[in-house]
Amino acid sequence: MTLIDIPGSKSVTARALFLAAAAEGTTTLLRPLVSDDTEGFAEGLTALGYGVRREPGAWHIEGRPAGPGAADAEVYCRDGATTARFLPTLAAAGRGTYRFDASAQMRRRPLGPLSTALRDLGVDLRHGEREGHHPLSVHAAGVKGGALTLDAGQSSQYLTALLMLGPLTAEGLDITVTDLVSEPYVEITLAMMRAFGAEVTQEGRTYRVAPTGYRARTYGIEPDASTASYFFAAAALEPGRSVTVPGLGTGALQGDLAFVDVLRRMGAEVETTETGTTVRSTGTLRGLTVNMRDISDTMPTLAAIAPFADGPVRIEDVANTRVKECDRLDACAENLRRLGVTVETGPDWIEIHPGTPVGPVEIATHGDHRIVMSFAVTALRTPGITFDDPGCVKKTFPDFHQVFHRYARTA
Repeated sequence: MTLIDIPGSKSVTARALFLAAAAEGTTTLLRPLVSDDTEGFAEGLTALGYGVRREPGAWHIEGRPAGPGAADAEVYCRDGATTARFLPTLAAAGRGTYRFDASAQMRRRPLGPLSTALRDLGVDLRHGEREGHHPLSVHAAGVKGGALTLDAGQSSQYLTALLMLGPLTAEGLDITVTDLVSEPYVEITLAMMRAFGAEVTQEGRTYRVAPTGYRARTYGIEPDASTASYFFAAAALEPGRSVTVPGLGTGALQGDLAFVDVLRRMGAEVETTETGTTVRSTGTLRGLTVNMRDISDTMPTLAAIAPFADGPVRIEDVANTRVKECDRLDACAENLRRLGVTVETGPDWIEIHPGTPVGPVEIATHGDHRIVMSFAVTALRTPGITFDDPGCVKKTFPDFHQVFHRYARTA
């Protein structure tokens, strides 16, 4: 059995940074993820006038319930979707003029439904070039609150940003959702908001958030379940292997841990306890049809091991993967075909047929960390796989290649 120490969750770290900045008092985050995304978020908070002190294993954030300390600021969001969506929403609760921009990759990604919702709440938000995309400016004067309707079918981050804004408004928020993808990520948001003192109730597709503000606390960040998926997949793929990830157990917040249930359906042995999760290979991977709407960040992980199954693997209801760092559905299909695998795709599905991937092939990563980490698993059984941009893993796991190489050497 191999123990793998997975870095902190990106999703949890980003939410914790927002909540800490909005809270009354100083919050300490334990074991936060240190990556390009989270460092960009922390630098954005600093630019907005929040006090952020970072030391190994702990980040300390001085909360400002009234909003950013700076009356005028420019924030560069890098490639980070959470940074690019959460920080303008946080800034809207303050008073001042705040300008946000992002990388070319992030500029392509949509945030129109969030912009519309903020405007419906009276926020003066203006897009600088293309409507519904970065760059944008927020001329903040606080948020009164009220009722709004939101389409979160492209990204649950739109809903998360507005939910976290709710306690900072004067009157609270009632948010009715017409469509929602990746709902387990919203469950993370609600649990963390409550941990910081918020009051949220849900009736059907309507969320009611009271104007309570937040209270600072010490908060531990659990390991990243999406990142763990690559090691779990590797264990399921290789006969005689097993991987245990401590800290991702029965009480884990992240819905992406459900990826191990997909591996169980394919034939792997899975054990989840209070302290961690273990995946063991049985020497067999079965084909299956699976809906991954709620765990779509792990779609590339499954696609990368699908050729080794004994029957077709069909992944459905993953249209939102087309508007991530790249069109992940097409990127997976493109790279599998280059490896000689038969693949069919549709608007929201991909079907991968059994076959033996053949290298050498340079994987077209499209600058997407998840494409690199997923096909690193394929490379365990396919000599000659390289990557055109291996360094893009810095977004969430800067040491991925070293850690994965150590795992592979223990075979």
